[in-house]
Amino acid sequence: MSEQALRMNHVFKRFRRGDQHDSLRDLIPSLVKRAVRKDRERALAPQEFWVLNDISFEVKKGETLGIIGHNGAGKSTMLKHLSGIMVPTRGSIDVTGRLSALIEVGAGFHPDLTGRENVFLNGVILGMTRAEVKRKFDEIVDFAGLEEFIDTPVKRYSSGMFARLGFSVAAHLEPDILVIDEVLSVGDFAFQRKGIEKMRAIAKSGATVIFVSHNLQAVAEFCHRGILLERGSIVADGPTDQVIRRYLDTAVSHGERTVRGPVRIVATSISGAGGEIGRFSSGSKARIKVILEATQSAEKVAVVIQLFDAGFYDVFNTSSERLGYPPVRLDAGQRAECEFEVDLHLGAGTYYLGVYLYRYDMEREYDHIFPATSFVMTTDRDTHGAANLYPVVMRLEALNESRRAASVAGDRSPGGLTP
Repeated sequence: MSEQALRMNHVFKRFRRGDQHDSLRDLIPSLVKRAVRKDRERALAPQEFWVLNDISFEVKKGETLGIIGHNGAGKSTMLKHLSGIMVPTRGSIDVTGRLSALIEVGAGFHPDLTGRENVFLNGVILGMTRAEVKRKFDEIVDFAGLEEFIDTPVKRYSSGMFARLGFSVAAHLEPDILVIDEVLSVGDFAFQRKGIEKMRAIAKSGATVIFVSHNLQAVAEFCHRGILLERGSIVADGPTDQVIRRYLDTAVSHGERTVRGPVRIVATSISGAGGEIGRFSSGSKARIKVILEATQSAEKVAVVIQLFDAGFYDVFNTSSERLGYPPVRLDAGQRAECEFEVDLHLGAGTYYLGVYLYRYDMEREYDHIFPATSFVMTTDRDTHGAANLYPVVMRLEALNESRRAASVAGDRSPGGLTP
């Protein structure tokens, strides 16, 4: 069994709401009360709440752990405890080795200093020696893509340039444990992919990586294990796919529901050919199953499915009737099942499935749930967008003059491209 890199032992963190004092007379008694209060007491004062509530887990050396949860679940507070920025109200944290945290890229940058000067300043703040920064300087600047502007004061940088330089400095640390909080969202898409590859290289080098993000696709690709936080407590800990599935189930449990007719949706699921749920590879086949039930007799019922991306853009929709399958008739209390087979030629990301029951001849909607379920798509190709067209580069070569002339003539011919 591999050695332990990090462990949280029954960690609690207590915060106060509206902790304000109008005078020194109010402040001093408040401080005295806190000093004499026993931290082992579990009872909370009226204005107090647990941000972290009995958090316990351990991470092995070389493990990649993803931490997910809704806003306010306690993810960032947990990472601040791991990195030593905060101390727990109760409990302990054991860290073995050198830990570096990428919690806020660019923290410590001085706006009046140049990019070059800030690389050295920030590198030292993050724990590197000046010799280390000097040795890695060219690699840091090249990774950020800011060679042309490295001697410009960073106050003239765009927000993307600023974040890219900060991330590049932090990404070139050589820690035993690396803590990352949402920093892979900096820059454009190409830089995000480069950042993910850099983090993957760090993990392959043997470092332990703890990654917090709302980007479920990045967590699914990067982490082998996941933890789901809710209201400061761990509610799931295990393989990343299973933890993401649990998170998505809680996210869709409060979906919009409208019942307007004699038939309703009972259950919806999507699964792969091998039984997998929650995460699929681009291009794989999946089956969408919908179970419906009539509360009264109903005729000409069709099932509609609609797919949305993470931005809730309508990616795809169809229905059983539009695909040529006859609508169904149900007696009161009778159930029916509708099953679609789909090819998931989708780009990487999170997708949401809406399900509707509809009668076309009367243009009447009986029931709909959105989102009914959701899933994550992954792909082995560096593509972006809702669709995956499976691109393959057939040829890329420099042309000599004769071939260039022939190529231009071909482009101008019928069916070719015109400049």
